[in-house]
This record gives sequence, structure tokens and C-alpha cells, in this order.
Amino acid sequence: MDNFVPPFTITNIMLDRISSIMKKIGKLDNYKDLDRMPVLRRNNRIKSIHSSLAIEANSLSFNQVKDIIDGKVVIGPKNEIQEVQNAYNAYLKIKDANPYSINDLKKMHGLLTYLTVEDSGNFRKGGEGVFDEHGNCIFICPPPEQVDGLMDQLFNWMKLNKDEIHPLILSSIFHYEFVFIHPFSDGNGRTARLWQNVILSNWEALFEYVPIESEIKKYQEDYYKTIQNCNSKGESTEFIEFMLKMIDEVLDGLIEGVNTQITHINIYTKKLLDVMESGVPYTAIELMELLGMKSRKSLRENYLAPALESGVIKMTFPDNPTSKNQTYYKE
Repeated sequence: MDNFVPPFTITNIMLDRISSIMKKIGKLDNYKDLDRMPVLRRNNRIKSIHSSLAIEANSLSFNQVKDIIDGKVVIGPKNEIQEVQNAYNAYLKIKDANPYSINDLKKMHGLLTYLTVEDSGNFRKGGEGVFDEHGNCIFICPPPEQVDGLMDQLFNWMKLNKDEIHPLILSSIFHYEFVFIHPFSDGNGRTARLWQNVILSNWEALFEYVPIESEIKKYQEDYYKTIQNCNSKGESTEFIEFMLKMIDEVLDGLIEGVNTQITHINIYTKKLLDVMESGVPYTAIELMELLGMKSRKSLRENYLAPALESGVIKMTFPDNPTSKNQTYYKE
């Protein structure tokens, strides 16, 4: 068991992709803005959930998924609505999961498949096959009596090599090997994609909000075809290259989103500062009147929150942010 080594080859394509990905992570680290962009983070998480479920034939739209997460009533198939609620609860636990714990993996699967799969959180007891988006069987999975041993081998290998193999490669190998083993009766694709995020987030925190799943959804046919090719070849090199391409490309969108959000924040912050006189305290209502606004929520989210976070304005009662006497001033 300890001699198990997933077959793969390090290629120049992988090394080039990793170099590109690391440069993009560096750009995002330099911004240090994702922590200050709750709306962007939330939308990226919804993208991840919607895309991963859509790959598995969940018919709900992005806006329907968003509404369900926001607690709104949505008309749709009951099991699909439950899948959204489950996925949201699971993605909230990304930072709490140990990427090298089979027990944590089972718990995450239990969250993802709550009330939708009979043996939720438990490895399968029957034979299974992997099917593409057209319902075609890609391959027959290993028999159920081998599942525990194969999963132990995979996780032991990851533990032994987590400091030797780059997390971008290791997480992609896990993704492929997990799909090949197909340890659960249902929900394997969702779990594989989520667990790759768990591994990557453990290495680099920003991956908690990188919607890799949305890029996979764009290339869904290639995703299944690559898995099938690797099954035929008996090794995961092509799949690793594919996943690195997905990660590399989705980071372009994230950088664009951050840049847009920075511009958005700067515009609103500048408008706010323009209507305020230095040292003069203003109530929220007074600021709304000066800005010609009617929505207190918009004032709070688009103007006050980013301005307070950047330190260009301050609260007169910082220890009691919700005080009815709260006012805001710029120095």
C-alpha cells in the first residue's frame, strides 16, 4: 500500500502553467483586496456552486442559485434546490477541512449530498460507472471491495508527498484519481472539484474564492474527454495539464474582477469624500441627501464600508458601529 504512486509525468506544459499561475497569484497577493471585497468573494462562491452543480445536470440558473443562497423562495425541483443548499453549506467548510483526512472528505460528501443520496457520507457498496454529460459510460469503476484500500493508498500518498509535489499538481492528481476510484455511489464529481479547492486553499488561501468550477463548466466536454483519455492511457498527465489550464485561465477573470472592483470602490469613495468637509460629522441620512441617494443599503455597502476599510473616513463611535447616534467624518 505504501508503494502506491499515481502514474503521471511532469511536462514543460505543466511547468509553464505553474509559472503563469504563480505570477497571477502574486498579482492578487499584491492587491490584498479580496478580503475587502465580500461581494466579489460571494459571487465567486456562487459561480463555483452553480457551475459544479450544472456539470451534474442541475438545471437551476445562476440567479436561482443566488436567490436560494440568499434565502429567497425559488420555484424548481426540490432535490435541485436541496443540492444548492447542501453545496453552499459544504463550501462554507472549505477552510475547516483537513485535505489529507478521509474522515473529513466523508463529512464533506455528507454535506454535499444531505437528503439527496441514501448513503450520504459513506463509500459505495455496489458497482458504478462514470458517465459523461450525454449519459455515455466512460468507464467501469473499481469494484466496491477495493474502494477503502484505494482511498487509503491515495490519501497516504498525498500525505507523504504534500511537501514534495507542487500543490497545483498534487490537487489535480487527486482530482483524477478520485474520479477514477469513484468511491461514492453519487456526488463524486462535486466532491472531487470541491476537494481540489480544499487542497489548494490549504496551500494558498485565495483559492477558497477562485471559481475553478466555472472554467471547467466552459470546457465540460473536454473535461470528460480528458478523463477518458487518461483512463485509456493509464496515467493522469493530460488531466493535470487540463486542470492547470483551467486554473490559469480562471485567474485571469479573477484579476479582472478585482481590478473592476477596485475601480468601483475608488469611484464611490471619491464621491463620498467630495461631499464631506473635513472634521464635520455626518449621519447616514445626511450623507444620503448629499449624495442624492435613497437606499441606505447601497450607502452602507458601496460608500461607507469601503471608505471605512481603507481608513479615509472614521466613525465617531467605532466601538458601537450600529449606534443610532453614529456619525461619520473625514480628517
